[in-house]
Amino acid sequence: MAPVDPASLATRAIATPIGDLTVVASKRGVREVRWGRESDDTTRAEAAAIEHLERAVTQLSEYFRGERREFDLALDLEGTEFQRLVWGELARIPFGATNTYGAIAEEVGRPAAARAVGAATGRNPAPVIVPCHRVVGAGGSLTGFAGGLDTKRALLAHEATVAGAGREGRLPGF
Repeated sequence: MAPVDPASLATRAIATPIGDLTVVASKRGVREVRWGRESDDTTRAEAAAIEHLERAVTQLSEYFRGERREFDLALDLEGTEFQRLVWGELARIPFGATNTYGAIAEEVGRPAAARAVGAATGRNPAPVIVPCHRVVGAGGSLTGFAGGLDTKRALLAHEATVAGAGREGRLPGF
């Protein structure tokens, strides 16, 4: 993957029911979703980066309002081949469902690599969009999450509510 000039990235902070997030996009797609609020910056970003950023912000807002179950965004994630393989599997976990580290290890052809899958999941640069919150321990237990276990619990509850029949599914405060 070609290096990216940080000055060419478009960045926007958004308020969400799980706290502030900062979305970062390049001309190729979304690169990161960071926890917390960082300064907005599109001053030197290419038009394509700004377009990817705007789409991501819109789709994240729709997700939190219970109007979107799948993201349709170009991604420009930086990671090893194994990490990108794991992140691709995370993106296939259906809305409102969960999967285990061990099952994902099998799906990527490395059945003994559940811990490596956990490490790759922990390095996911675009949480929520690449739904690492949908990965649970072998017994269904909630395990580590960069945004905290309360945030993971809230995201899973949001999806369960939206997936339920006839429920609006908005997270509190959004």
